[in-house]
This record gives sequence, structure tokens and C-alpha cells, in this order.
Amino acid sequence: MAQPDLVVLTLDDSHDRGGFSCGVESLDRYFLTQAGQDLRRRANGVFVLAARAEPARVLGYYTLCATALAPGHVPEAARKHIPRTPLVSATLIGRLAVAQDRQGQRLGAILLADALRRALASAATVGSCMIVVDALHDRAAGFHAAHGFARLPESLRLVLPMRSVERMLAAPTR
Repeated sequence: MAQPDLVVLTLDDSHDRGGFSCGVESLDRYFLTQAGQDLRRRANGVFVLAARAEPARVLGYYTLCATALAPGHVPEAARKHIPRTPLVSATLIGRLAVAQDRQGQRLGAILLADALRRALASAATVGSCMIVVDALHDRAAGFHAAHGFARLPESLRLVLPMRSVERMLAAPTR
């Protein structure tokens, strides 16, 4: 899945936020008006996918932040991987979007893989038992489910235990 001509970077002023559109108004508006502020305030980590040859053009982005879940909001199958505490530490992939003209090229999977790597690395420092996604719609939920996330019943929330992330990232790539 690695593409040497692509790179994931922390959002900075060199990135053309105004030129990005994924076709979902709320994700586009966030990226244009709020992402930079969230990064400066440390409310979210904001990461962009770009071509090495054209690093200012944003092909996609995602955000990461800390969150916590009540154990009852964790699927039964994942509960064996969490501590028995009132709240379970987790990492939230708050947003994930790919430019409209680049959709269908597996860039979402590249962004997700990078998010999983970063979340796993930070979990060793700050503690995080799982990754959480609150999908915007069923199609997005299906994307995450296809990548190993378990969907909570009657919800667009999905979770992936950090132990599963460790196994996924340790597995040889094809």
C-alpha cells in the first residue's frame, strides 16, 4: 500500500486548504476554516496526504485526538482487551477525507494506515486502548469495517482495539 511518491505531513501554512474539496460540505468547511486553529490549540492533530512533487496540494487529510469511552460503549468482542475502569482511553479519528478528484484510488486506506501507525505510537506514551471512529454515513462506516473496525449496534460508531492495530501493522504487506 505504500506509495513512495506520496507523503503524509502535519498540516502547516504551506498547504493549500482552499483548494481542497472532498465533496462533503462539513469536512471541506472544517478543513478550510477550523483545522489550522485546532492544530495550533492542540485540539486535534491534523495530517495531510500530498504528492512529494507537489507538497502544497492536499490530496486528503485526517485528524486525531484523545477521547474516552464508557465500557458499555465498547463492543462485547473488544471488551476483553480493555481495562475495567469507568472510562476507557482511546484515540479518535475525528475526520478522514480524500479530494474528490482522487477518490477511488485507495488514498483513504493510505490515510487510515498512517492514522493507525500514529495512534499506536502515541498509545505507548499517553495510553490508548482502542481507536474510535464516528462515521458520517453508512458508506464511511463500511470503509472502516472493511479495515477491521467493529461497528456498535444501531450506531455509526466503530472501534478497533489497539492490540488489533499492533497485529495489523506487524503483518507482512503483500
